[in-house]
Amino acid sequence: MAASIREKQTVALKRMLNFNAPPLKNTAAEPVWKVLIYDRFGQDIISPLLSVKELRDMGITLHLLLHSDRDPIPDVPAIYFVMPTEENIDRICQDLRNQLYESYYLNFISAISRSKLEDIASAALAANAVSQVTKVFDQYLNFITLEDDMFILCHQNKELISYHAINRADIQDTDMEAIMDTIVDSLFCFFVTLGAVPIIRCPRGNAAEMVAVKLDKKLRENLRDARNSLFTGDNISAGQFSFQRPLFVLADRNVDMATPLHHTWTYQALIHDVLDFHLNRVMMEEGAGAEPSPAGARPKKKNRKSYDLTAADKFWQKHKGSPFPEVAESVQEELDAYRAQEDEVKRLKSIMGLEGEDEGAISMLSDNTAKLTSAVSSLPELLEKKRLIDLHTNVATAVLDHIKSRKLDVYFEYEEKLMSKSTLDKSLLDIISDPDAGTPEDKMRLFLIYYITAQQAPSESDLEQYKKGLLDAGCDLSPLNYIKQWKAFTKMAATPANYGNSGVKPMGLFSRVMNTGSQFVMEGVKNLVLKQHNLPVTRILDTLMEMKSHPETDDYRYFDPKMLRGSESSIPRNKNPFQEAIVFVVGGGNYIEYQNLVDYAKSKQGKKVVYGCSELFSSAQFIKQLSQLGQK
Repeated sequence: MAASIREKQTVALKRMLNFNAPPLKNTAAEPVWKVLIYDRFGQDIISPLLSVKELRDMGITLHLLLHSDRDPIPDVPAIYFVMPTEENIDRICQDLRNQLYESYYLNFISAISRSKLEDIASAALAANAVSQVTKVFDQYLNFITLEDDMFILCHQNKELISYHAINRADIQDTDMEAIMDTIVDSLFCFFVTLGAVPIIRCPRGNAAEMVAVKLDKKLRENLRDARNSLFTGDNISAGQFSFQRPLFVLADRNVDMATPLHHTWTYQALIHDVLDFHLNRVMMEEGAGAEPSPAGARPKKKNRKSYDLTAADKFWQKHKGSPFPEVAESVQEELDAYRAQEDEVKRLKSIMGLEGEDEGAISMLSDNTAKLTSAVSSLPELLEKKRLIDLHTNVATAVLDHIKSRKLDVYFEYEEKLMSKSTLDKSLLDIISDPDAGTPEDKMRLFLIYYITAQQAPSESDLEQYKKGLLDAGCDLSPLNYIKQWKAFTKMAATPANYGNSGVKPMGLFSRVMNTGSQFVMEGVKNLVLKQHNLPVTRILDTLMEMKSHPETDDYRYFDPKMLRGSESSIPRNKNPFQEAIVFVVGGGNYIEYQNLVDYAKSKQGKKVVYGCSELFSSAQFIKQLSQLGQK
């Protein structure tokens, strides 16, 4: 798998924007100008992968939402990239009737049904526009790639396949079928884009198993249909494949409920936890609380600013998995280095301004012209560097404010101890009743982790005391009702997940960041360093990938869509360890697990791991789903 899934999806999109022909190599030829019409789903798929500039380079002059008022542009081809839904099809038919564009290239994100195609055909006939509908394609791109090794299924109506939707007590079988079909459709698209047929492993008796059965059936049917199979011929001939097939592990969110609630300490996961971070974009309010406004004045309107954290941002790529204190130090170092460079340019400028009379200046001049040319040529780089430094300074400062005001370092350290069953240095009630420590939500998360990881549940009297403390702190107790039911249910099924002996060791206080010239005032924040440990999802992957035997995974089901008969077995035929694996969590995932898998893959030579989940939620969103489940 030489190319990452992000590259493959990007290549597929560029192909589509080039009228489904491979983009030409010689860039001297001017591209054909065209418009791109997408719906919200298409927008979410494109925006993390292609910037507006890249779209323009591909000849896209305008990109518009399908359901917006669009003016006719009669002499331009239009590329549509939309989901095959009823209202989208109706709108396309309307466009045909109104003769908006010169020609239409219809690309459906996921496969379109026969009946809907016929609707378009009859509308085209009626509008006398048959010749203008140039091509209709199924793109099989119904998933969103966020990193080289991470994807989610959808962002738009993700509540339809959320943890809450799957685990509702009153769910009908038909609803469940629909949810599973949605998930399987996206996973099928993922494997078509990847160009590989996986070997599927999943636990028994939960949503993950339902997904596995349906996905196996869908892949199998497609492979049988030799004429139209998406996994033969030109897709794969390019020799991008190692001979080994990837392992696809389906996990269920219920395997590990503590991690999504956990307070975290690495940069990317912290941003997702405390700021508004979606599809690789952080939304922040600018200049919050810099200068107090005079009494009686209208509060200033805050500007919302968005920052994109992209693959091209080297600092981000290097530090998104680092513990926060390290990130603060690195931002500071980058800033110092940048200032030094800037001073150098200023110094050269002042020298160049010298009168050329005295001898010294003239000899310096010739020497410095070369220096100046190199300084000027590096200006664009410098400006880009400055933009990234400012971005990370702002984002890191915002995160730091949260850490300080909510004492997140205390929570993180305490939860790590709970999860690794180490000895605790202060009682849980103290933190819950400390008015300065965190928001009610932080307290609730801490207590739920305690409740989930406890080997025996607290006695009734203790529980009452905790409940009283939580209520006094202003917590909503409905998530606890759900977790209680969940724990009672899983107790019958399995032993509590084991979180490895993680532990955090506090380091000495920040050395470099503590000095006065620093942007980050870290006083009172503990400098915690992570020890590598595997979370439950990573551990399951490890046993399956390395073909180890482990009671946790021994009865996992085994599917191989390439086998002629679907054999009902949990006995793997392939005994070699896998080199490539995709882990997918049904019911939602988070950046903590993603980071844990990335670290795991780094520690193993030559292994590639991709993380996927049905939706990406922050702890706040997860708690909200739990409380909805607990209110029933």
